[in-house]
Amino acid sequence: MNTTTLLGGMSPEQFLAEYWHKKPLLIRDALSDVGPHVDFSMLSELAQRDDAESRLIEYKKERWHLERGPFRASRFRRLADTDWTLLVQGVNHLLPHIDDILWRFDFIPYARLDDLMISYAPPGGTVGPHFDAYDVFLLQVGGKKRWQISSQSDADFIEDAPIRVLKDFRMEQEFVLEHGDMLYLPPRCAHYGVALEPGMTYSIGFRAPPAQELATQFLVYLQDRVCVDGVYADPDLKRPTDPARIGDDMVAQVSRLLSQIGWDEDTVRDFLGHYLTEPKAHVFYDAPEDELDEDEFAEAVADGGLVLDRKSQILFCGDGVYCNGEKLDAASGDLAAWRDFGNRRSLSAGEYSETMLSLLYDGYLSGYWHLPADVAQ
Repeated sequence: MNTTTLLGGMSPEQFLAEYWHKKPLLIRDALSDVGPHVDFSMLSELAQRDDAESRLIEYKKERWHLERGPFRASRFRRLADTDWTLLVQGVNHLLPHIDDILWRFDFIPYARLDDLMISYAPPGGTVGPHFDAYDVFLLQVGGKKRWQISSQSDADFIEDAPIRVLKDFRMEQEFVLEHGDMLYLPPRCAHYGVALEPGMTYSIGFRAPPAQELATQFLVYLQDRVCVDGVYADPDLKRPTDPARIGDDMVAQVSRLLSQIGWDEDTVRDFLGHYLTEPKAHVFYDAPEDELDEDEFAEAVADGGLVLDRKSQILFCGDGVYCNGEKLDAASGDLAAWRDFGNRRSLSAGEYSETMLSLLYDGYLSGYWHLPADVAQ
């Protein structure tokens, strides 16, 4: 399926110029062939796993209720017939055919692509009217769902609710989505979805880190890399009038020491490479069960290439190549192959340098990528 079909006949260039980060777009019959539906039965099984982030949101007795997984199977047997929603994040990490859907959105840089969340709701199921701080595509899979949207800017939320629900939502447009229909929403477009029939919403979300998070994580990055020369010294110290005062001379000297801390765009590039590929806390990788030795591995790569693990991310910036929070020691002659690996999420069969094969073997042992024959379909 090409991107033009996914965008309702619109080219990616037109979509990015006219809609991305700007205004909503309803796309009828955007994607109807989604493979096996992740219905309630399948989604509730995923919600019981330790390696999945899951939530259950109920609206009962005019109050919102939130529970976080992993859940016991018995919890789902106590649910009412209406007015609840089960959500599971990162289903693309867990199911190959869902992962395939996520990477169809490659007209957006991978550095911005986050995950594919799936929610199931019976009639009346909703998470209330709310804002998202990021772009999102909402794909309806099975059933019908009514979406109302608003351009309102006020963000007055219901007090004491465990989720952020707008107190005064003012609907401006309304759509009913059926299987295969998709709604794109830019950041801070207020929206309110209510299931009319049992069905799923596949939410393709994009990373938009708050400035505070970027600043905090950048400072964490710097603390392991900054090198400041000198030591505090005051050989000309005079007896103070007020011994409890932090003196101006101390403030000035410490300011001079700290002024050595600096960064440039190369520092920011390296930070982003580490930060944007860092796996989430609950993500773990599976090493091969019957690992090959290095010579056998090189032969296997030459014959069949490699496939990136669904939970892995390779990004490149300048001459740096990053994978899963690490900077790879990629040789300049291998950069084209590494970039192709990141772009296509697979490495073509062929002969590669000893330097690259050594890095590839280390990643293979760590479970970052796999031989095609070892990948479960």
